[in-house]
Amino acid sequence: MTAVFILIGVLLQLFTATTSIGVNYGMTADNLPPPSVVANFLRTQTIFDSVKLFDANPDVLRAFANTGISVSVTVGNGDIPGLTNTVTARRWVADHISPFHPQTKIKYICVGTEVLFSKNDDWINNLVPAMRSLHYALNKAGFQDIKVTSAHALNIFRRDTIPSLMRFMVGYDQSFFAPLLQFHQRTKSPFMVNPYPYFSPDITRRLNYALFKPNSGIYDKYSKKNYTNMFDSIMDSTYTAMKALGYGNVEIAIGETGWPTQGDATSPFATMENAISYNGHVIKEIVSGKGTPLMPNRTFETYMFALFNENQKPGPLVEKYWGMFNPDLTPIYDVGLLRRGQSAPTPATPAPSSSKNFCVPKVDVSNTQLQSNLDYACGQEGIDCTPIQPGGACYEPNTVRAHAAFAMNTYYRIKGESYFSCDFAGTGQITTVDPSYPTCRFV
Repeated sequence: MTAVFILIGVLLQLFTATTSIGVNYGMTADNLPPPSVVANFLRTQTIFDSVKLFDANPDVLRAFANTGISVSVTVGNGDIPGLTNTVTARRWVADHISPFHPQTKIKYICVGTEVLFSKNDDWINNLVPAMRSLHYALNKAGFQDIKVTSAHALNIFRRDTIPSLMRFMVGYDQSFFAPLLQFHQRTKSPFMVNPYPYFSPDITRRLNYALFKPNSGIYDKYSKKNYTNMFDSIMDSTYTAMKALGYGNVEIAIGETGWPTQGDATSPFATMENAISYNGHVIKEIVSGKGTPLMPNRTFETYMFALFNENQKPGPLVEKYWGMFNPDLTPIYDVGLLRRGQSAPTPATPAPSSSKNFCVPKVDVSNTQLQSNLDYACGQEGIDCTPIQPGGACYEPNTVRAHAAFAMNTYYRIKGESYFSCDFAGTGQITTVDPSYPTCRFV
């Protein structure tokens, strides 16, 4: 933890002369403050000077009017094909941009999100035509200050290799990326990527490399550069792939990057300590303007992911816990995002979307495995399984699954509620849904 506090102190000094940095503002939750409260909070208490939305929510756009905070709006992937029609594009601008800009300082229209990751040919093939159409519509409406871009996941490269050899995927390099980058070059808009070391396929082997912690590094023998963190490697890989197509002068923006604070047994690296290390170092690097080995002193407009935890996001539990602020606007952890004098350097415990987490069996676990979990948990010192014995408050329903759930949760609670204490050979999962019932309380 000492290193964490040193990092925070450095960040607080850097933010006295901060560079542009933004945040993704997702709203898939039922416990968030009103947009007007969020806008005022960002304007008065944080170092963020821009936000990125995943739609063009009019309530949010109105809330950010006259705040000075730049706003990026997003076109849904499903709307991409229709927007290749210039009449439709002009109508979209009239409906979603004209009523708000310039009172709300709209900076980018992000057309779709990670379309190559979707593998939907209709979206992929129409992305660049839709971007051209929207650029035309903005010019016709007199909005030359709004740029058009699109954020891309890191499945855009051929294979995992050293940065100096990185290239875009075969089959998409000339047909997709060349015209896309030509559009960016012509319109002076940035090529936007979403670097997420957390999703690296070999994160287990290269965790310290991903987290900016001491590691042996990776030496690129062709560029003679040494990489001590995955973030720099990703950014230089992007630059090299762009340069190979003749577009190394196009600006690069970071649409999303971050690290989750919680997850279930399938995501053991989603911890607050890791989130502090990764997000803190990325913010420090962006704010310092030091650039990367192949792009020294180059700055990258960056949008951290994400402002809040989102308790209604679908998918694995980890998807809900990428936020840096609680719904009451207190920091989940502190990496200097509040303005000087308004944050304490003590990281707070991440607040889950409900009051408590619970450990329960996964739905497809066999009775044989459940009985093994039950026997193991109840056989450990300090685990009280008398409530699931005959006559106990949790004996009914008298099923292996019900008894195993109680025993597994009790074990999880006694063992400190770590992700590993709910593993049970991969058969346990952490949930925010309380499995208690009228006669039985899971504590």
